[in-house]
Amino acid sequence: MAVEVLTTADGRRKTALGRQHAATWQAARKAGTPLPVGQALPPMRPARPDAPELLSPRDMPRRRPGSPTGRIALLHAVAHIELNAVDLHWDIIARFTDVPMPLGFYDDWVSAADDEAKHFNLMCDCLEGMGSHYGALPAHEGMWRAAEDTATDLFGRLAVVPMVLEARGLDVTPGMIEVFEKAGEAEPIAALKTIYAEEVSHVAYGSKWFNWLCGRDGLDPKDAFHSLVRRYFHGVLKPPFNEEKRAEAGIPPDFYWPLTERDDSMESYVGKPE
Repeated sequence: MAVEVLTTADGRRKTALGRQHAATWQAARKAGTPLPVGQALPPMRPARPDAPELLSPRDMPRRRPGSPTGRIALLHAVAHIELNAVDLHWDIIARFTDVPMPLGFYDDWVSAADDEAKHFNLMCDCLEGMGSHYGALPAHEGMWRAAEDTATDLFGRLAVVPMVLEARGLDVTPGMIEVFEKAGEAEPIAALKTIYAEEVSHVAYGSKWFNWLCGRDGLDPKDAFHSLVRRYFHGVLKPPFNEEKRAEAGIPPDFYWPLTERDDSMESYVGKPE
């Protein structure tokens, strides 16, 4: 089921399929007859539509969110993030079946994937309401790099994707909401507030299962997190941090503040919402 989502290119079809499979999994769990986890061979890169054009981070055009076109570009960037998040969550389900995990692990990531599908469609609806659509603008080609870098390391995947990249969403989303509040645009405000509220749980799933694996293997979670982020994350962690929401998601300040001082020559993805 996860691989079927990953190999579907069109965003609306991908998310519809993902939501269907999530409902099937959740109904089986509620009935007390969970589906077997099984084995799968996910693609290294998920299927993608012909548009948007994918550009390197340095080639992405600068946005001016105070203008209508800038606000459309901001929503387009968030839509691209959410579509990648759909694939990231189905990928973690399919890719690491060699690591024995409780069924709760699959419950959490199926739920997160379902949320991300909803978020993508909310962004698409907002774009269409503003006379645009997903694919009308270029997007960031580097979004999948973290998945490729951690394709053989579940610890690394949990550290970098939910606990770094998705945690960054908690830092920047309030500022995005403020942009649309100043413009008086109700639909994007409501959609971004929904995303902001639900992303906390996705970061929390990462922290929860990272700590669970560390406990199982007798590792210190903070030391392991620092080591893995330094190994796999191509950049620095940049303040300001939303310490309240990060704490709510189970990530204390001593996890991320020590990672803010590193080689500035390294390419950074954090802080670039595309």
